[in-house]
Amino acid sequence: MTAKTLMIQGTASSAGKSILVTALCRILKQDGYSVAPFKGQNMALNSFVTTEGGEIGRSQACQAEAAGIAPSVHMNPILLKPQADSTSQVIVQGKATGTTGALDYYKGNLELIPKIKESLKELTSKYDVILIEGAGSPAEINLIEKDIANMRIAELANAPVILVGDIDRGGVFASIVGTMELLPEDQRGLVKGFVINKFRGDASLLQPGLDFLEKKFSRPVLGVVPYIRNIGVAQEDSVYLDERTFENLKGRPDVCIVRFPHISNYDDFDPLETSCNVHYISTVQDLNNPDLIILPGTKSTMNDLAFLRKTGLADAIIQNARAGTPVIGICGGYQMLGNNIYDHYRTESDAVNAEGLGLLDFDTIFEVEKVTSQISGHVTANIGLFENMQGIPVKGYEIHMGKNESPINNPVFEITKSTIHSGTYTDGDIDQRIIVFGTYIHGLFNNAEFTGKFLDNLCWLRGMPAINHAALDKEKAYDDLALVFRRSLNMKKIYEILSGGIHG
Repeated sequence: MTAKTLMIQGTASSAGKSILVTALCRILKQDGYSVAPFKGQNMALNSFVTTEGGEIGRSQACQAEAAGIAPSVHMNPILLKPQADSTSQVIVQGKATGTTGALDYYKGNLELIPKIKESLKELTSKYDVILIEGAGSPAEINLIEKDIANMRIAELANAPVILVGDIDRGGVFASIVGTMELLPEDQRGLVKGFVINKFRGDASLLQPGLDFLEKKFSRPVLGVVPYIRNIGVAQEDSVYLDERTFENLKGRPDVCIVRFPHISNYDDFDPLETSCNVHYISTVQDLNNPDLIILPGTKSTMNDLAFLRKTGLADAIIQNARAGTPVIGICGGYQMLGNNIYDHYRTESDAVNAEGLGLLDFDTIFEVEKVTSQISGHVTANIGLFENMQGIPVKGYEIHMGKNESPINNPVFEITKSTIHSGTYTDGDIDQRIIVFGTYIHGLFNNAEFTGKFLDNLCWLRGMPAINHAALDKEKAYDDLALVFRRSLNMKKIYEILSGGIHG
C-alpha cells in the first residue's frame, strides 16, 4: 500500500468516530494532503448515491466532501441497511445483493473480506492518506471473531488506531479502560492514543483522569473535544436528532418532519434549518399547527406507513392537508402520499399491499431492482408551491425500490440527466389543490435557488411575510468543524502517529 493509514475507532456507537474522521479529512486537505475516507462495513439508514450509481453510507459521502473529492463505492464497500423485520439489506460495492438476518450474515460475512481488500487497495493507490472509520466498538467479545469493521481492518491496512470515547454519556474513563482490557493483546498494541469527545465545561477538571489513562496505557490523550451543538454537517445516526437545539424564530415557517422509526436521509432537510423552525415529530401532540408537513425517506415504507396509522398521525396529516396545510413527501414519504403500495415480491415486509394516505392519485409497485442514480433536471410545474419556478434547475439523487404504476397527471420535474437512464423523464406529482406534492429526489433542498423560491411560495400560501433564505454553506461548515478540532487535538502527535512515530 502506498498511502499512509490512520483508523478511528470508538468505545461505542455514536462516540464521535464519523465526525472526527470528517474533521480530520478537512484538516489534512487544508494541510495539503490528498485524503480519502474508508469504512469497511457500515450499518446505517442514511445513504448516498455516487457517480458510479452505487450506494454508500451518507457519512462516507460527507467525509469525501470534506476532503474535497468525489465519493466512491470503494469508500464503503459493505453497507447494511436495517429493515423492520430484523433483517438488513446488504449492499456490496454499491449494489444491493439481497436481505439477510444477523445470524445468517455472520455465518458468511468473512467471505466479504476480499471485497474490502479490493476497495482499500483501490483507494491506497490514489491518495496520500486513508482515514479509516470503525463501527460500534472493537471489543464486542461476542462478535470479535466475525468483526470486519474494526481491528481486522486496522491489521489489514496496517493502520494505527485512535480510540474515541463519549464523555457526554458518562463513564468515559471506564469505557476506554474496559475497551482496552477486553481487546486481545496484539490488537491492544494497535491503539496509539485516545480522544475524549463531547465534553461540556472546564477541560482542566479532567486532568486526573487523563493522567491516569496515559500512565496506565503509556499512550497519549490526544485531545478533549467540546460538545458541539447543531453541527452543520450530515450525521450518520438519528441519535443526533435528539441532541438538536434551536431557537424558535418568530415570523418563520414552522416545518414538522415526521420522525419515522426507520427514517433515512434526514439531512435532506438541513438546508431548511437556516430559514425555518424545523421540528422532528413522532406524535399527534407534537404536530401543533405547522406551516409545512414533510414525510421523509424511510428504509421501511410499509412499516412506517403502519406507524402513521397506529399513532394517529395519518389521520392528522390528512386533516391538515384538507384544511390547507402543505404536505410534501420525499422518496418513501412520497410513496405514502399515494393511494396504494404493492409489494408482491415482499422486498420490504411480509405485507403484500398497504393503503396509502390518498393525498396524491397514484399507486406504487415495489420491484426487485433498486434505483440508485444521481440526477439533474429542472422544475416544470408552475402552480401553487411551484408558481413562477418553471425552469429552475435542480440536482440530487434517487434511492428507491418502488416505482409509480399509475400515470402521473401533474409531474413537478423533468429529469434531463441520470447516471442510469438515457433520455428524459418526469418526476414527482402535485395535487390539484396545489398544496401536496411528492418526489423521489433526495438532496432537493440543497439547491439554493429552488429552496429560496419554494419558501417564498410557502410563505405566500400561508399568509406570512417573505423571508430571506440563507443557503447552507457546506464548505464553511467543514472549515468551522476543522477549526474546533484543530484547537482541541494535538495535531503534531496525530501526524507522528500517522507517520509511525509513536508506538504503544
